[in-house]
Amino acid sequence: MAIYLNPANNEYIETKNGQIFVDKSLLIDYTNKIMKTPQKYICISRPRRFGKSTDANMLVAYYSKGCDSLELFDNLKISETELYQKHLNQHNVIHLNMQSFLSKTKSVEKMIELLIRLLVREIKMAYLNLDLFDETDLSLTLDDVYVQTNQSFIFIIDEWDCIFREYEEDRSAQEKYLDFLRDLLKDKPYVSLCYMTGILPIKKYGTHSALNMFKEVSMLNPTPLEDFMGFTEKEVQDLCQKYNMDYNIMKEWYDGYQMTEELSVYNHRSVVFSLIDRKYENYWSVTETYEALQIYIDMNFDGLKDDVVKLLAGEYVYLNVNKFQNDMTTFKSKDDVLTLLIHLGYLGYNSLNQTCYIPNKEVTSSFTASIEDSSWNETTKALLNSQALLEATWNKDEEAVAKYIEEAHLDTSILTYNNENALSYTISIAYMNARNYYTIVREMPSGKGFADMVFIPKGDKPAMIIELKWEQDVETAISQIKEKKYPKGLENYKDNLLIIGIAYDMQTKKHTCKIEELV
Repeated sequence: MAIYLNPANNEYIETKNGQIFVDKSLLIDYTNKIMKTPQKYICISRPRRFGKSTDANMLVAYYSKGCDSLELFDNLKISETELYQKHLNQHNVIHLNMQSFLSKTKSVEKMIELLIRLLVREIKMAYLNLDLFDETDLSLTLDDVYVQTNQSFIFIIDEWDCIFREYEEDRSAQEKYLDFLRDLLKDKPYVSLCYMTGILPIKKYGTHSALNMFKEVSMLNPTPLEDFMGFTEKEVQDLCQKYNMDYNIMKEWYDGYQMTEELSVYNHRSVVFSLIDRKYENYWSVTETYEALQIYIDMNFDGLKDDVVKLLAGEYVYLNVNKFQNDMTTFKSKDDVLTLLIHLGYLGYNSLNQTCYIPNKEVTSSFTASIEDSSWNETTKALLNSQALLEATWNKDEEAVAKYIEEAHLDTSILTYNNENALSYTISIAYMNARNYYTIVREMPSGKGFADMVFIPKGDKPAMIIELKWEQDVETAISQIKEKKYPKGLENYKDNLLIIGIAYDMQTKKHTCKIEELV
């Protein structure tokens, strides 16, 4: 047993003994099946807080010759699979956390040198009679081990992309690191499996395809490991039942990362902390400041602010993810920024229609906090006034509602305000706090048409139907709600229902509002 070569299983023991544990061991069934095949290289990229290191530690505990993990895994799902006993603690494992090596050194060259020295030292301790050609070359040393003992290795590399986050601008250092990994891993007979994890997918350098042998699994393309990219809905339902927590509230706060048409996943860390603390709140600030998000959404690309406003309004935004260079500095368009935010977990991605969106209440609060500290004056004012607007609506204070909508009016520097659709974004931003009390449905089919915005209460607040009019009066909006029988879809709330008309006049640049209690 050593630190890097055939390590112990202590870290996974701690995970399994933790207050909240979810069995994700069937990931091992997949890695067992790809071992010593052309598919033996796999790189998993997903955001912080999504359990990457936990999965890496699980693989170490299962494969490493340096420990006995029978009791750890015998009651987990993997124990029921065909290859379970064949591979349990039967392999040489090299476990490398690249962030740990980088933090001990001040350059990529020094990091690689330290890694080689420490690992070769452990190899020499494990294989006493080896004849090593060059102890400063890790690849050649492992070649010697393989030739002289016929033993191969499983590589488990965590935080593989830390170089691209710590040395964002140093292209030379990044290429040296990629070349080191290529020389260590590509086309080597001593590699029986390589499992890498990080936040970013493998860096693209034009024709410089150092690690093109890897199958990449990411938030953009999670197959075939979509079930292991986060907690599934079934897993969170079971946890909520076990710990007597409200699943619907948990879903609202932490769900929303769409992996396939049928499957969305939750943020691991936030669900665990929510269960332990027995409350629902934003846990992102524990590991990352709001300023990190603010840097990206303040970037001056044409259309980026428009898209962020639409995202805050609950819209889906189309983007092209294919030009993203898989780093944190090479931005040529708003699409590059939005794609990075998907990899960082601030946005979800729907691959079916190539759109991004804000996935849940936790992330929405991070966006809101970032914008409130930015120079987005109109948006910031609207967000700060949101609760007051909502209470004015409940009190049927038409003048106050019109005033707050007026202040939420986004000028042309942020969003072109020239049609009813733009008006709807303004209303959605202005009523941001309403999401704490309502499920908001845009263009809801009801009666003889589609209501512009319907607010379905989660508690005892009044249901609300809002009809928007551009260059028409508010009486027309109220009449349309009644004539097209929009309230028909909300018959359960007929004794507590507000119908609201909001209109904008291009000539006067003024909003007007009319509120009626349905009789």
